[in-house]
Amino acid sequence: MYSINPAKRVQALPPYVFARLDELKARAREQGLDLIDLGMGNPDGATPKPVVEAAIAALQDSTNHGYPPFEGTASFRKAITDWYFRRYSVKLDPDGEALPLLGSKEGLTHLALAYINPGNLVLAPNPAYPAHFRGPLIAGGKVHSILLKPENDWIIDLADIPDSVAEQAKVFYFNYPSNPTGATAPREFFQDIVTFAKKYEILLVHDLCYAELAFDGYQPTSLLQIPGGKDIGVEFHTMSKTYNMAGWRIGFVVGNSNVIQGLRTLKTNMDYGVFSALQLAAKTALQLPDEYLSQVQERYRQRRDFLIQGLGKLGWNVQKTMATMYLWVPCPPGIGSTDFALSVLQKTGVVVTPGNAFGSGGEGYVRISLIAECKRLDEALNRFKKAGIYYQ
Repeated sequence: MYSINPAKRVQALPPYVFARLDELKARAREQGLDLIDLGMGNPDGATPKPVVEAAIAALQDSTNHGYPPFEGTASFRKAITDWYFRRYSVKLDPDGEALPLLGSKEGLTHLALAYINPGNLVLAPNPAYPAHFRGPLIAGGKVHSILLKPENDWIIDLADIPDSVAEQAKVFYFNYPSNPTGATAPREFFQDIVTFAKKYEILLVHDLCYAELAFDGYQPTSLLQIPGGKDIGVEFHTMSKTYNMAGWRIGFVVGNSNVIQGLRTLKTNMDYGVFSALQLAAKTALQLPDEYLSQVQERYRQRRDFLIQGLGKLGWNVQKTMATMYLWVPCPPGIGSTDFALSVLQKTGVVVTPGNAFGSGGEGYVRISLIAECKRLDEALNRFKKAGIYYQ
């Protein structure tokens, strides 16, 4: 049979871990397992009612049924910049410094295509959200991995980057609060990375998707709060996590207007933007009262505390994360990430993500998502106990 091979850029990509997990979950369900899926960062529960109602009203308005503006609707862009000022006291121009996206993953990857030439050097932490290094690889870039260390609280050590590497680098992807580690970085780190990027003329790409999922009074830092940050950087957000809108596929990027214009130019050749009705729904989400946000934070805080306590009874010493919807949990000694995740799935029907899916620096860990109520998390812990899964 005649066959046409995919492009080398596709052949070079390893299987996407979450696609592989979906296959394993489907097989487990076929075998009759009652799965407790704590693998993906897919929030449980419904999208807020006001957001759904806004979407229904927008769907019924035929003026929203045509192509949206490439740069997004003016009202959604204004909602984005108003939200930024309310949350971070950062002033942005809605006409040039904000761009709606088909989810942050789309934007992060397309930014790589817009700014990275074949052979360009890109800096990215390891472990990291896969789009931070796969996007540059798809663009033909060369990724220099910065190995994150538990003894440094999973924070990038800029001193680990040789001058010879920094001088060649064009783009630097990073992400705090961090997926997958849950690590948070102090404001001083953001000041240092802005200084570093200015010195070496590097574009900073900050993924702030978990900014609102913060606990115990902690408020994450925006790159754009740092003097000079907007001069050399952009920041990505998603509606997926905080607002339970993962399936709606909508996010946005803010920051340097020239960089955003480059991404917009690429996107005009790739898509027609986000459906206008969804932008109206997302606008409603950004305008929800702070009470809603507090409820979301409290829900994940309770789950965090419950699961950390329960894992502690099974031998794990997991530090409290200050943000995100994940726990970064070490594998028991003597077993690798993939084998441990597969063993847990086969013995208990609980799905966790192997840490090496986020790069070699994630080996020896699994990521557990806090996407189930405490009653369901308790069932997962009981299954661990019955199956003899302990940290020992």
